[in-house]
Amino acid sequence: MERSTDEAARGLLRAAEREAIGTVWDRFQKQSPQCAFGELGVCCRNCLQGPCRISPFGDGATADTIVARNLARSIAAGTAAHSGHAKHLVHTLLKWTEGKAPDYPVRYEAKLRSLAARVGIAADGKTVKELAKEVAELALADFSAQETPLTWAATNVTDVRVHKYLELGVVPTGVDAEISEIMHRTHYGVDADPINLLLGGVKCALADFASCHMGTDFADILFGTPKPVVSRANLGVLKPDAVNVALHGHNPVLSDLIAQTAKEMDYEAKQAGATAGLNLVGICCTGSEVLMRHGIPSATHSVSQELALLTGAVDAMVVDYQCLMPSLGNLAECFHTKLVTTMPIAKIPGAVHVEFTESAGREAATQIIRLAIDAYKRRDPKKVRIPEHETAAIAGFSTEAIIGALSGEQGRSSQAPDRQHRKRQHPGCVSVCRM
Repeated sequence: MERSTDEAARGLLRAAEREAIGTVWDRFQKQSPQCAFGELGVCCRNCLQGPCRISPFGDGATADTIVARNLARSIAAGTAAHSGHAKHLVHTLLKWTEGKAPDYPVRYEAKLRSLAARVGIAADGKTVKELAKEVAELALADFSAQETPLTWAATNVTDVRVHKYLELGVVPTGVDAEISEIMHRTHYGVDADPINLLLGGVKCALADFASCHMGTDFADILFGTPKPVVSRANLGVLKPDAVNVALHGHNPVLSDLIAQTAKEMDYEAKQAGATAGLNLVGICCTGSEVLMRHGIPSATHSVSQELALLTGAVDAMVVDYQCLMPSLGNLAECFHTKLVTTMPIAKIPGAVHVEFTESAGREAATQIIRLAIDAYKRRDPKKVRIPEHETAAIAGFSTEAIIGALSGEQGRSSQAPDRQHRKRQHPGCVSVCRM
């Protein structure tokens, strides 16, 4: 059976098989058959007081309890990742208001003012920096335990849902607090009721929803709200006569700056012999960010991220955090590719680490691009195998763009209708999260 329906992926996988280069598909096959207990979700490593026995006699935690605990912990982990992304963006905006991140001004004032109105902050008489600071500080308050619901949850769900959440006792009051509570209640000697555990998971999932929405809001303020854009997709977007830089991960804080800096450094790539200059491509969620805001083509997605390196044409793969396969380090060593990690919480053995900070973001972007140009000089043309497969892609369907199109006002894709502040009454409309 073919491992992919995409011809570009199939060709590279056949080449990897011939050269005995392992990928995620090979690792999965080597682990087969999968553990039946694991497939059912009844493996438990949450404490050292077991083992709990999956038997009709009810020794220890039941299968339902184990599954509920594992699911709740998975929800907490996802919430931690998404909320970390959102918090990073909020801190970036806050640092700009304090003069500590000059490369990250408010790009979209209309979204800032619309958001301020939604969360109940008056904008009259305030400068952009004053308003941005107040909005950012309110967002950071959502991470700590409070006595009131999360602002980014309460202002983005419908009345009917809010009443149901209140009835079930699953209204989140602090993102970090909900994550911590899940870790506590799933440990030894705490919650063993599977229904109660699942309700705890729902509560944490709502904190995740709030974090995702927050991340989308602040990304739009910092980098602009996406509008429909036509680009290209699939591995054929890599160019044999260009310095190819793949942007991979989940956060646009660095990649957006690389996209800006690359325009200024294209001549350096040409001086190194790359007649087509610099060619940025996206992978996974960071790829989506630069696609919908800069029109940068998307090379591939998370599962097939290794295939980009197998083309032999990626001169640097720049990663931030989330969705990164640890195998990238070993795979890059098979080629000339520089794998560049940038975040202190996401390092990979074999990678070059260029520490990124908001205060010196442009310097990091410049250093990374020069690493790619230097790697291009060592590229082995015999190892280059770029699939001749790419297709048109249309992205950038933000909530604002959709509302603008449906309202018949083409210019309104830059601003959605303001929603009156109803934090306590809870508004009756839902926004689309692109995070």
